[in-house]
Amino acid sequence: MRVVAFNGSPRAEGNTAAMLGCVLAQLAEHGIETELVQIGSSTIRPCLACGRCWANRDGRCAQTSDEVNAHVERMIAAEGLLLGSPTYFASVTPPIKALIDRAGSVVKANGDLLARKVGAGVVAKRRGGAMQAFNTLNAFFLIGQMIIPGSCYWNMGVGGAEGEVAQDDEGMRTMTVLGRNMAWLLERLHT
Repeated sequence: MRVVAFNGSPRAEGNTAAMLGCVLAQLAEHGIETELVQIGSSTIRPCLACGRCWANRDGRCAQTSDEVNAHVERMIAAEGLLLGSPTYFASVTPPIKALIDRAGSVVKANGDLLARKVGAGVVAKRRGGAMQAFNTLNAFFLIGQMIIPGSCYWNMGVGGAEGEVAQDDEGMRTMTVLGRNMAWLLERLHT
């Protein structure tokens, strides 16, 4: 089994990465292969609403000048998916939103390619706005017919400065429990 995580933070070693790393460590302890993909500083173009993914139905976005098609292939090949983002003005970062919009259209246009895969969102915050960002990530999973595992709290952690989330005991415990629950669910679905 394999889980791919996308870090939508421009800080490759920041709070979002630390939280995703905690979840991935739990998955690895259960023998699940993991991959962390840094997209937060990439130049993922927004969806153009061209409709070609619906017309072509070839499992690809018609835009080929960035790495979205490679990311869609990673999603399809994995049994589980993590999306992580810091909170930017009560929402997700532009790269993670562009990935959601474009990948979402491609997978919907091709018969819900992520249906019944396991997906979870992780949100870093300094203060407020994280619930809206969390709901944005969950909307991607739900419209794609994915299964979302829960945790002991909403999947968010508090930290402003890089690495500060490590001091948020409840947030990091939430990531640990999320990783365990995701592993449990994947094991039940694939054994």
